[in-house]
Amino acid sequence: MLLESQEMQGQEIPKLIQPRDHRAKVCVWADLTVDDVDRISESLNSDHVRQVLADIFHLDDFRTNIKTGIVMDLYFYTIMFARENNFNREKTSAVFSIVKKTHEVCIETPFGNVDQTFNYFKEMVLCHAVNRPPHSIELFNADEVRKITEYTVNTYFRHFKMYKYAFTPLVRLDLSLSYVGLPVTPPPSEGKPSYAELLPLITYPNEGPYTAADDDGDEDIILYTANGTEESQARKELRTMIQTYLSDEIKKMKTSVEEQIKSTEDSLNKKLEVTEGTKSGKGARGSPKGKKK
Repeated sequence: MLLESQEMQGQEIPKLIQPRDHRAKVCVWADLTVDDVDRISESLNSDHVRQVLADIFHLDDFRTNIKTGIVMDLYFYTIMFARENNFNREKTSAVFSIVKKTHEVCIETPFGNVDQTFNYFKEMVLCHAVNRPPHSIELFNADEVRKITEYTVNTYFRHFKMYKYAFTPLVRLDLSLSYVGLPVTPPPSEGKPSYAELLPLITYPNEGPYTAADDDGDEDIILYTANGTEESQARKELRTMIQTYLSDEIKKMKTSVEEQIKSTEDSLNKKLEVTEGTKSGKGARGSPKGKKK
């Protein structure tokens, strides 16, 4: 596997972390201390709040760096959410750490880990909503838990792939295949091979014509190895095997699609029959009333 961003810069490829589960714990004052929350509370406008957050978390380049700017927006709007709901200092610090640590779990791996991240977020919320010390504390009530969950789902998890794309490297899988009975494929070169490079690989048993007609009537060039044996025979067999396999798979797909279409049509026809029967029944019941009038 290659990470294109690291490969382009010539840096060492970092070790990729697989999706994993995390254990939640109480995080009051973990990221925002009492003094930090007081500094943010004293800020009267959004620019000053952003500047205080930049000083606390060393995000000085949030106006020029795209990634830093995304993190700043995440932190800033979390603080605004706490203000709108009149959270005290402890609740503000806790909800900020919940969002921050959820984001850290999301971007720790380039692979899909939305389930692990959301489970971690739920456990983090429960750690601050159930009185079971020292494992959890009762900081948020049921209504506040609902608001925090709705806010995080609507603002963060709805844009989960965007955060994943912005903060994790692109992973590319280089896959090589080897077939039994075929010569080893040479490593790919940067450019196309020249005629001079291909000429030593082709030998002819005699000076006569070296083209032959196959079953479809077309002329194909037959390649010979140094000992004079045909090299194209194995490739022809492999091509035949692949074509046969693909034909069978295509037939299976067509059959499956046709069965699905037929099932859908039958289901729609049944619904239409039920609807038409209901309408005709209503009309029949309504006609005698008209005669009585």
